[in-house]
Amino acid sequence: MIKYYMAEDTIDRKDIQKLIGWLKTNPRLTKGKLTLEFESKWRQWLGSKYSVFCNSGSSANLLMFYTLLLSGRVKNKKVVVPSVGWVTSIAPAIQFGFKPIMCEADPDTFGLDLNHLESILKKHHPSTVLLVQVLGVPHKMKEMMALKKKYGFILLEDACAAIGASYQGKKVGSFGDMGSFSFYFGHQMSTIEGGMVSTNDKNLQNILLMLRSHGWSKDLDNASHKSLVRKYKVDDFHTPFVFYEPGFNLRATDLNAFLGIGQMEKLNWIISRRQENHLRYKQHLAEKFYIQKPEKDSVICSIHFGMLAKDIQQRRTIVNALVKNGIETRIFSAGNLGLHPFWVTRYGKASFPVADRIHHCGLFLPNNPSLKLRDVDFISKVVLNAA
Repeated sequence: MIKYYMAEDTIDRKDIQKLIGWLKTNPRLTKGKLTLEFESKWRQWLGSKYSVFCNSGSSANLLMFYTLLLSGRVKNKKVVVPSVGWVTSIAPAIQFGFKPIMCEADPDTFGLDLNHLESILKKHHPSTVLLVQVLGVPHKMKEMMALKKKYGFILLEDACAAIGASYQGKKVGSFGDMGSFSFYFGHQMSTIEGGMVSTNDKNLQNILLMLRSHGWSKDLDNASHKSLVRKYKVDDFHTPFVFYEPGFNLRATDLNAFLGIGQMEKLNWIISRRQENHLRYKQHLAEKFYIQKPEKDSVICSIHFGMLAKDIQQRRTIVNALVKNGIETRIFSAGNLGLHPFWVTRYGKASFPVADRIHHCGLFLPNNPSLKLRDVDFISKVVLNAA
């Protein structure tokens, strides 16, 4: 029987009672005013100019890639992608005909290895780089932004599993030309399902809004809408239902937005609890196991605590002990994405020392706000005894 879960829903009984009370007012449930309010609160919290709420973090990544494609900003379709991340971080690049080049994982943060990245930039001159902020441990953003300035690439920042993490006072997800976030159950905060894309570029914002909803201009500000009407000489009668781009329907709902607004009220508490648990794990396990090493002045907000066993056998032994003690666990992220069939069948195996070790030796330990420090102490003791 599981006693310590990998994830506990951050939507608690009080949130459910508030939702029930709101539902009794017979509100609009589909996208409406609350979606706009949530987007506004999010961009203020993040420190970005624009934010677009959608139905998942995976959809947020999909929107980022297609928006970039339609923006006219890509000089070529080569994109650097991480070996350690999630399939839907990379999948849109494949779906939209980009040419992905996989990068080794950094030995400290498990984000993009900066030396390998620079060698790719020199050799292939890609127009775009996708960075995943792995597990809420901020990457080396000073060096990353220096490479961006030197080589002039577009940076897409996947912070889906890193909400609340920050680097030298700046929140992750706000460094790139666009940043994506996920509000899935078990992530730092939840809207049941949901995602967000944030940017400081007005043109990108307009494309994001159109692509999210069918490709029409109904969600644009009045000036942007009228500009399109004039450009394409649209008859006034047809303006609400003219499709300027081949869009999707990736909208979330006001029900999801209602939950998101409530989650933001306790987000600082969630961040502090996750960081406290993470640092307690680190205190117990850092001397015995290979773990992520955050940059100085970073705030860690991990959805789970990641660690690497010394080999496959030791991982198996630790996992068996965790299961025996009712502690849920799983592999570290997806391991090396370059070893998964979706990649291998298209591009061949992408094998790297750090990413491969994460793949074969990595595992997650629970970290969520409901865990007390004594729970972290117990889980750590089980791991140490097993090893």
